[in-house]
Amino acid sequence: MTTTTPPHRLTRNGRYITWLISDTAKGLASALFGFAIPLIVLFVTNDPAQAGIIGAVGMATRTITTLYGGVLADRHRRIVMMVLGSLIGVVLSGAFVMLALGDALTFTTLLVIDVLLAARTGLFDVAGESALKEIVPDDAMGRAQAANQGRSAVLELAGGPLGGVLLAAGAWLIGAAMALCHVIAAVTAWMLQRTASTSPVQDPDDPDAGKPGADAGKPNAVREMREGFRWLFSRPDLRGVLFVATIVNLGFATAMTTIIYALQQAGHSTITIGFLGTAAGVAMLLGALVAPALVSRVRASVIIIGGLSVSVCAVFGMIPAREPLALAGVLAITVFFIPAVNSALMGYFMVATPTALLGRANSASAVLGMGAMPLAPLIAGFGLASIGREGTLITASALCALSVLLALSNRGLRALPVESGWRAHARQFETT
Repeated sequence: MTTTTPPHRLTRNGRYITWLISDTAKGLASALFGFAIPLIVLFVTNDPAQAGIIGAVGMATRTITTLYGGVLADRHRRIVMMVLGSLIGVVLSGAFVMLALGDALTFTTLLVIDVLLAARTGLFDVAGESALKEIVPDDAMGRAQAANQGRSAVLELAGGPLGGVLLAAGAWLIGAAMALCHVIAAVTAWMLQRTASTSPVQDPDDPDAGKPGADAGKPNAVREMREGFRWLFSRPDLRGVLFVATIVNLGFATAMTTIIYALQQAGHSTITIGFLGTAAGVAMLLGALVAPALVSRVRASVIIIGGLSVSVCAVFGMIPAREPLALAGVLAITVFFIPAVNSALMGYFMVATPTALLGRANSASAVLGMGAMPLAPLIAGFGLASIGREGTLITASALCALSVLLALSNRGLRALPVESGWRAHARQFETT
């Protein structure tokens, strides 16, 4: 007589719920600032190129510090890093409030605060992402990633309108809301740390599970970074996906930044621009609701290639759409399958990566995925000033189309199975 283990229920995993609250609060703080900073820069300078410079420098800072963040996540206790990162977020948010109240928001001060917040994200957020494998077992990772995508959709749904309302009342309110979010993130991460030793998730096939910093020898950040990249590039099931992600992220980011800059320059209010995100949030939330069923029934390769193809077609639709209502409809189509695509990509990645390497592997994949992202605000800002809205969006659309062609030609990506086959598929590429 055979027995089957019932599937892990995330709703009964108190540590996952606590982690989700902490990560959501931190995510809302980032969403508010990410929405507000380009608009504040445009209000202060009335120059899309300067807004593009700040966006590019901030993204470059985040990319560089993410490399060190992966090393820190593998050397130290990841939940402790979550607490420390949130406390630093409280301090930086408070500094932004003081600058806004003191009427000291200039190009220089906005550049400095953006760089500092980007560095905080890069150094500490990898630890939070990597801690999930210590909290959720592999057989529930796909559903956990789908739930995370639903959370991201809610943030998208609320972040834009909330940011628009707060910014209309005063930039200092953005900073105050960010500080409150980081306080919540710090408290819940501290609660998670208190229960860390009582219910760890251990993978019997991963002897280093729960032991960050398992590498022997004297710490060497550069060597440890190389190990993360070396492991990723040794995996034919993962390395091709990273190049696809780099190009598609650049294309999508360029398109969205161009739309935001163009709407602001056309005289639309921050509230109108903020509610543009409502359409994306609703579509992502609906997409997140169907993502668990897709991930468990459809091959990950089909989800990724099909979802990206639909999104790319919608990006081309942004070119003729000029009014906020039309853009909202096109944007909704663009992002509908993104939760399923991300659930398949991140779920398989988390299952395939050893716990002791997860911080560095996460940071390496993030750097490759974001590697070209600093170019997005520059392309959007200087593109609007030189070749106009249509020309810039055509450039973004061409980049997105190129990513789909690369995905179709990648054998490793085309071979990814359904969720139930992830662990077995990943073991084919493990080295002993």
